[in-house]
Amino acid sequence: MPSNTAAWLTAAKSNPLEVKTAAYTSPEDHEILVKNGAVAVNPVDWKIQDRASFPLKYPTVLGQDVAGTVVEVGSAVSRFKTGDRVLGHALGLATQKASYGGFQEYTIISDILASQIPSTLSFENAAVLPVGLSTAAAGLFQKEFLALQHPSLDAKPTGQTVLVWGGASSVGSNGIQLAVAAGYEVLTTASPKNFDFAKKLGASQVFDYHSKTIVADLVEALKGKTVAGVLDAVGADGATQKSLEILAQGEGSKVVATVLKPAEDVPAGTSAKWIRANDIKDNEVGKAVYEDFLPRALADGKYAATPEPYVVGKGLEHVQAGLDILKKGVSAQKVIITLQQ
Repeated sequence: MPSNTAAWLTAAKSNPLEVKTAAYTSPEDHEILVKNGAVAVNPVDWKIQDRASFPLKYPTVLGQDVAGTVVEVGSAVSRFKTGDRVLGHALGLATQKASYGGFQEYTIISDILASQIPSTLSFENAAVLPVGLSTAAAGLFQKEFLALQHPSLDAKPTGQTVLVWGGASSVGSNGIQLAVAAGYEVLTTASPKNFDFAKKLGASQVFDYHSKTIVADLVEALKGKTVAGVLDAVGADGATQKSLEILAQGEGSKVVATVLKPAEDVPAGTSAKWIRANDIKDNEVGKAVYEDFLPRALADGKYAATPEPYVVGKGLEHVQAGLDILKKGVSAQKVIITLQQ
């Protein structure tokens, strides 16, 4: 049996992570075991380490974004085989089991939250996708959120418009692409330096979220359009409240799907709903995105792995550096640690 190594969070608020041996665990029926070629860091990881902001059993292994090679498949898995190059959304936080964490050599992934990747896509580039993709998909497509039609390779225009707040972020850049692939026009917000980036992903118009007139500007831009809702990919700095104000003055959906828990005080007739990316494993959205859409979209070059990877080092000992860099903030990038030999 192969040996395994992980970057462990040994106790609440412990720093740095401790790189040491971990159990090598085989997958259950609907799971695959991935030998990781690259992993990504998300804000939730450093927040958990710094603040113990999520109830966990210690010691534990954080990390949700992985890309690598399938080395074992569960007995009920038919979509993957050993040797497949894949990306996957790891569920360590949801399962409370270390073997499902991303910051290690081998990670167990649910087959519903994994996708094959083409040979032209590096593990470092592929690892930027899973959590941002899952979060955007959860907000856009789940029936209790924006309930958009699912993405496809030949979507017909719906005649409706989606606003993505924070289009240069990991969630936002996936949100733009998914909504466009589902047949919706997308308006988005970003810093001026990221306007071209957002437009390349498919946004028809981009607005500076720093502008003092951003609410009025977007209300005017959406005038006469049927709005299908807002994906708030930022959650901070008043993004949810501004999104709600915009919807209150327009036509169509009055729902904001947001990445952070919203305030309870919202404008009359509107609602803000907190996205939990893991939920798509339990409904039709996981299959629609990871199985029916993404593998072919990546292979055909119709979906971009965004944002750009910012590789901070090679080996699990660099995960802590990745957490520290992300804590300081990055723009239109995703912090990556490569694990390839």
